[in-house]
Amino acid sequence: MKSYYSLGLMSGTSMDGVDASIIQSDGEKKYKVILDKYFEYPEGIYKDLTRLRNKIKSFKDLGKFSKKIKSIEKEITLFHAKAVDEILKKSQVNIDFIGFHGQTIYHKTDDPIIRNKISRQLGDGKLLSKLTNKIVISNFRENDLKNGGQGAPLTPIFHGLLAKKFKIKSVVFVNLGGIANKTNICNDGTIVNANDIGPGMCLIDQWIRINSKKKYDVSGKIARSGKINKALLKKVLKKINENRKRSKNHTIQTSFDVKDFDLSFVKELSLEDGAATLTEFTVCIILSALQITHEEKGTIILCGGGRKNNYLIERIKKKVPVKFIDDFGIDGDFVESQAFAYLAIRSYLKLPISFPSTTGVGKPCTGGTIFKS
Repeated sequence: MKSYYSLGLMSGTSMDGVDASIIQSDGEKKYKVILDKYFEYPEGIYKDLTRLRNKIKSFKDLGKFSKKIKSIEKEITLFHAKAVDEILKKSQVNIDFIGFHGQTIYHKTDDPIIRNKISRQLGDGKLLSKLTNKIVISNFRENDLKNGGQGAPLTPIFHGLLAKKFKIKSVVFVNLGGIANKTNICNDGTIVNANDIGPGMCLIDQWIRINSKKKYDVSGKIARSGKINKALLKKVLKKINENRKRSKNHTIQTSFDVKDFDLSFVKELSLEDGAATLTEFTVCIILSALQITHEEKGTIILCGGGRKNNYLIERIKKKVPVKFIDDFGIDGDFVESQAFAYLAIRSYLKLPISFPSTTGVGKPCTGGTIFKS
């Protein structure tokens, strides 16, 4: 099959910048990394994005702040265009596609008030195509939502490719982004299931931003210096377990947004104790997701920014053995940007990118909107 050069652009829930990856792939079995590069947002864009996300608490707010949304959307699209120009000059590769994820500001798939599931990513695919003179593929989640899916996670098909490439049998990929998600792959390379787990780094990052001048807890140093409030932790975990038992839908696949989680239970704690308690809370949620099935018997491979939080990883390792995607020669910071480069190729070829076992969609479906300058 023909191979394509594709550039994936991914900006996660940390809202600190754009991960960019160029890969070569046929959209199925072949895959080679050409170049990875990170582009940090200027302080102005970072503040605009985080303030906007904090204001949008419901579907109605998307309309209420529509002018501000359009303004920031143009601003980050221009930033992405500059990033594309820079990485293409550095790589000197003539790419075929750009997979443009955009910046998520609202994702809600279980709102009882509105009928439609909503996932809003900032990013103007048409404008980016015009600015770069390249085929741009964006709006990856829309078709999945229309067909009954949760719109996330979309990376499992790429995780399956990695498992086959590195010949890893019975593996669980755990992405420690703002939201943590996992993909469980069996011995023959089939994706058993995939779903969002819950908070990854979002609560810890939010706590640090609110209570200090830092954007996140570097290496988990702040949490390590604090003391876990075991009484508060036990109380909130008990409440979560009770809610799960009461919910009739607790077995249905669910995707999450950072706004789905609340850190108010630690509001009276010091910076250090709050960080320690939130880190332990995050660890407990991740371990619960890994231990409720047979998955802990497989190889657990971590990727995403959270794998750099040494304190959090140490806490996880006390319960389950883990490896890093970096151990296989893949930079764990760029798995998602590589994934969206891969998804762009599959979208262009009309191949499925989401499945009943990954997003809960009714049947395997492709996705993405194609823009040509």
